[in-house]
Amino acid sequence: MQQFSNYINGVFVPANNGRVFQNINPADSRDIIGEFPLSDSSDADAAVAAASAAFHSWRLVPAPQRGNILRRAGDIFERRKDELAAIMTREMGKPLFETRGDIQEAIDTCYYAATEGRRLFGYNAPSEMPNKMNLSFRNPVGVCGIITAWNFPVAVPSWKIIPALVCGNTVVFKPSDDAPHSGVIFAEILAEAGLPAGVFNVIHGNAEAGAAIVAHPDVKVIGFTGSTATGKAIAADCGRMNKKCSLEMGGKNAQIVMEDANMELALEGVLWGAFGTTGQRCTATSRLILHEAIHDDFLEKLIARATALRLGNGLQSETQVGPVINKRQLEKIENYAQIARGEGAFCALGGERATDGDLACGNFFKPTIFTEVTKDMRLFREEVFGPMLAVSKARDLEHAIELANYCEYGLSSSIFTANVDAAFQAIRDIEAGITYINAPTIGAEAHMPFGGIKGTGNGHREGGWTVFDIFTEWKTVYVDYSGRLQRAQIDNQ
Repeated sequence: MQQFSNYINGVFVPANNGRVFQNINPADSRDIIGEFPLSDSSDADAAVAAASAAFHSWRLVPAPQRGNILRRAGDIFERRKDELAAIMTREMGKPLFETRGDIQEAIDTCYYAATEGRRLFGYNAPSEMPNKMNLSFRNPVGVCGIITAWNFPVAVPSWKIIPALVCGNTVVFKPSDDAPHSGVIFAEILAEAGLPAGVFNVIHGNAEAGAAIVAHPDVKVIGFTGSTATGKAIAADCGRMNKKCSLEMGGKNAQIVMEDANMELALEGVLWGAFGTTGQRCTATSRLILHEAIHDDFLEKLIARATALRLGNGLQSETQVGPVINKRQLEKIENYAQIARGEGAFCALGGERATDGDLACGNFFKPTIFTEVTKDMRLFREEVFGPMLAVSKARDLEHAIELANYCEYGLSSSIFTANVDAAFQAIRDIEAGITYINAPTIGAEAHMPFGGIKGTGNGHREGGWTVFDIFTEWKTVYVDYSGRLQRAQIDNQ
């Protein structure tokens, strides 16, 4: 069995306690990928110490030079794209065409952030006093703790790690214990790109290792992607320590289809949004809100198309829908199917595990569609994180938007319509950080802000230019060359 290690101060090392955990292929429980360190606070201490020491020199490297290293990392991701996609599919399940896209997002982020190394702009403003200059600059924060989920094991960490490094911070990264191999990939690529030892560190493990990073006093900012419950706990801990944190949490995203929509396009959109990545995206389309005039016809076509989706191992070219990540999640999805039936929803498709042939060896759940779902049902409001779609009926646009907003989350949203007025009303009134017009709820691009409102986040936005606000602190500078004491707000009354 292959043995993997933590990466601390430029060296691969085992956990101090010698403990390990196994990484198992979700498509085939007989396939054990390897053993990884089950780290504890002593490993976190070592990683943070290395990052703290490296920060003093890394922050002084000019930002364009830091960007050049990360551009090289993008080149390496590009060169290893097919190899890495196969590694990712084996450890987290989604088909190869999706994991190639995961790597492409990291490539795009590397190239975009590298260029932003020349654009970490400050702001200058006129002084209210004569012979005085007002300036502002972005400074790195320090050691960044990055904790991410398994569903995008390279793309999502890249949204945080790459900008943090460009800004002059150092990083301690804990990947999900369901997709730890991707953390090793990051370490290998950044080292090959020329990142100095200690600037980027990886410790593997479960919640114990993550909590140790959050609690460490020398970690100055936490970037987290994961469940809302865990994110809230991290926010509380960071609040007590007066520590910056950026949270990207759950979603219960709705696609609205109006009576004037391009029905074929809307069908393709909901199939991709609901069952791409086996529904295991924070932006997945988990609710479908259909105008009553087209409800029955659209639903009939949707069920026929979803029935034809091919389940299987993501390494097989014909696979369209892979496994869910682990047995615990499989049981959770199965439980939500039972809850939905108990509350009166109608199971129009699926609703059970897939156990035919080789599927019996993996964590497969059939693409599932529940209809007659009302807003008081748990399936309408709660995140399932699996291939399960809740379908509801709306009287008109206002009712559809009301249903879309009846949720504690506010990440992504979508409306299919040919009416420009309806589209702009939806843009204005839907409570979400992202709204797509005539596109599904998934499809974010690396150079645009990403994040949500309500239970989805805490106000920060990853991606685009906004991510640099997470990983920098503002410093204001006043330069007075008048040769005399000038008292702002007093001498200029």
